[in-house]
Amino acid sequence: MNLQQAVKRGCLSLGVAVAMHASALPAQDAARGAKPTIVLVHGAFADSSSFDGVIGELLAKGYPVIAASNPLRSLKIDSDEVKDIVNTVTGDVVLVGHSYGGQVITAAGSDKVKALVYIDGLAPETGESAADIGKKFPGATLGETLAPPVPLTDGGKDLYIKQELLPAQFAADVNPAKARLMAAEQRPVTEAALNDKLQGEPAWKKTPSYFVYGSLDKNITPAAQAFMAKRANSKRTVVVPGASHVVMVSHPEVVARLIVEAATANP
Repeated sequence: MNLQQAVKRGCLSLGVAVAMHASALPAQDAARGAKPTIVLVHGAFADSSSFDGVIGELLAKGYPVIAASNPLRSLKIDSDEVKDIVNTVTGDVVLVGHSYGGQVITAAGSDKVKALVYIDGLAPETGESAADIGKKFPGATLGETLAPPVPLTDGGKDLYIKQELLPAQFAADVNPAKARLMAAEQRPVTEAALNDKLQGEPAWKKTPSYFVYGSLDKNITPAAQAFMAKRANSKRTVVVPGASHVVMVSHPEVVARLIVEAATANP
C-alpha cells in the first residue's frame, strides 16, 4: 500500500502524511544509521490527535513519525492496517500502542519492528482478549460509563463513552476544555473488537517492550498493566503518579522520552 492509498483509506492522519513521506527513506540512508520510524497506534474512544504532543516532541528530535488511524473494527482488520503501514517503511520501526492499540501492535509483529511501546496499553497473550484481561484484574470503571451501544447494519455494535462522563473516566488529568473536545471527537470501537482474542504468538515475546501508564488509570487497572509489563519482560516500566488513561496527552514529554529510549536501545 503506497502513501496515496494509505491516506485515501484513512490509515494516516492527514497531519502526519508528510512525516510518512519523509520516513520512506532510500535503503542507503537507512544503512547509514537513519533514525527508526515511530508508528503510533491510538486506542478505542480516541484518534490520532491524542498523540499531538508526543508527535511534536519526536519531530523536534528528528524522528520520522506516522500516526496510524486505527479502524477499531476487529483485531485482525486493525492489525492488518498497521502491518500494511509498516511494510511501506524503509528501515527500522518502533510500534507504539495506546490502550486497545496495544493489542493491535501485539498482533502486528514484524522483523522490521525493533521495539514495542505500550502506553496505558494492553499486551495480551495468545488466546487472550481485552475483556479477559479486565476479568483477571477487576476494578476498572469503563463499563459503567458506556453509552447505549449503537447497532450496526452488519449486526455488530459500536461502543462510545457517554460524553459527559469521558473527562473523569478517561482524561481526569487533562485540561477540562481539552477533555471536552476529546469527548466530542471520540471514535467508537466495536464490541467484538474488545472480545477478539489474540491469534498467534504475541510480538512482545520476540521484540523488546517498554511500558508507561498512569497510576490513576480507570480504564485498565494499574495492577493489570504491571502484570502485563512483567509478563512481557519490559525493558523499562514508567508509572506516572496521578496520571489518567491518556498519559500521552497529559505527559507527552514522559512518553516521548520512553519512545526515544526504545528507539535508541541496542538490540
